[in-house]
Amino acid sequence: MSNTQNTVPGVAITGPMVARYAEILTPEALGFVAEIQRRFNPTRKSLLNLRAERQKQFDAGKTPDFLPETKAVRDADWKVGAIPADLLDRRVEITGPVDRKMVINALNSGAKVFMTDFEDANSPTWANNLDGQINLKDLWTGRIDFTDPVSGKQYKLKPNPAVLMVRPRGLHLEESHLSVDGEPVSGAFFDFALYVFHNAKAMQAKGTAPYFYLPKLEGHLEARLWNAVFEHAEEKLALPVGTFKATILIETLPAAFEMDEILFEMRDHIVGLNCGRWDYIFSFIKKLANNQAYVLPDRGQVVMGKAFLRAYSLLLIKTCHRRGAFAMGGMAAQIPVKNNPAANEAAFAKVRADKEREAGDGHDGTWVAHPDLVPVAMEVFDRLMPQANQLSKLREDVAMTAKDLLEVHEGTRSEAGFRENIRVGVQYIEAWLRGRGAVPIYNMMEDAATAEISRAQIWQQVKYGLDLDQGTKATPELFERCLKEEMERVKGEVGAENYAKGRFPEAIDLFRTLSLAAKFEDFLTVPAYKLIA
Repeated sequence: MSNTQNTVPGVAITGPMVARYAEILTPEALGFVAEIQRRFNPTRKSLLNLRAERQKQFDAGKTPDFLPETKAVRDADWKVGAIPADLLDRRVEITGPVDRKMVINALNSGAKVFMTDFEDANSPTWANNLDGQINLKDLWTGRIDFTDPVSGKQYKLKPNPAVLMVRPRGLHLEESHLSVDGEPVSGAFFDFALYVFHNAKAMQAKGTAPYFYLPKLEGHLEARLWNAVFEHAEEKLALPVGTFKATILIETLPAAFEMDEILFEMRDHIVGLNCGRWDYIFSFIKKLANNQAYVLPDRGQVVMGKAFLRAYSLLLIKTCHRRGAFAMGGMAAQIPVKNNPAANEAAFAKVRADKEREAGDGHDGTWVAHPDLVPVAMEVFDRLMPQANQLSKLREDVAMTAKDLLEVHEGTRSEAGFRENIRVGVQYIEAWLRGRGAVPIYNMMEDAATAEISRAQIWQQVKYGLDLDQGTKATPELFERCLKEEMERVKGEVGAENYAKGRFPEAIDLFRTLSLAAKFEDFLTVPAYKLIA
């Protein structure tokens, strides 16, 4: 135990205080976190209850629709606040976790923006979260360079690095190692508050400001909460209103029906929306999980250019540009395929085609998961978007109805897809339990959204006993047989020694529990967190 926790009334630290953690968890910083938690946690909890109530309506057969009570906001003419100069060109953004080597490599990657991630690309161990805060503090105080103790390789920040954005955890997650008045602190508030407390002034001195990606929002009331948190923090840190800027990921199905309202609630603090495609697919499955009419085909057939994904990406562009905000494209999850030039070029061709669709539709930029894909995406946007952004591309030709936003992809469900979901889901959870949140699996960079899609698809297919190809039916018995066989395959792929040293028994048990549960679990990261906390 550290004496730090005794200096702030009502605040207790249960995580180990090692290395430089006391630099981050100062009495002043803890007081700042505690004030935000006390002031805003009741609202956060009531909004999570609202999510649960809404889910009951979806489970009863209701489908999402545009809100009649906010029609005036959608119809009125208004714009978001001014966009800072260093965010006017965001044509290629790279994402990744908060570990030191990744931060330096991503900032040096040639991308315009680096989103460093305390959320889906981060396994939220106490060490990962605190080391991430130390890395960001060192970045803004000019101390981020380091030498890898294992390889001896030196990592240094180059001139003109990418602009930094930070993604805190979602509102549903808690930080169990820090409590305020006997309650675990919100993971979102913990990540946000520590970052701005330690770095806002240093960033301002360097001509920039704290910029954020906000994940998993389900509607405009949650955006209203974040806006209030921003305003409170700005006031406490003596910064002008509108200093902090956010891009919000539209990665839940309900949020797609409230894009205007979300922009309106955060209009002083928002610069854009992003198509968080993988989580959006998961949310589509989750929200409509009890409605057999909305069961999707195999993941590989749920593509951005068709059905509900096409509709939502076009509506996002139209909505953002009408309001003077950026419409950011989604993640290209492909990564380079080493020692196989043909497979590598096929992967790059997929990325190129995806980015050409985005730039052609009117997106202002896009995401990649690997530094080698920065030039691929950059070439496309440089060619199709020679100007800094496409805010002038209003897409007034786009008219999307609720039916369009709920259109299911045509396609098939296969036993091969069922088995792939098992392999990918279990391997991701196993790596997450070992503290890794961004995991290369089968030449794709996977994060938590991938495992969520995997178990959600299996849950639905088994629940309804759906027919797969080759005359098989999705049943608990098929799941158990496939699980056993696919884990033997994974053992062969990763090697028996690595398999034995890993956390596969826990990952298999959790994946089985989630896939066969009577009631759909909202987020796998909530029960999984208990295994790492």
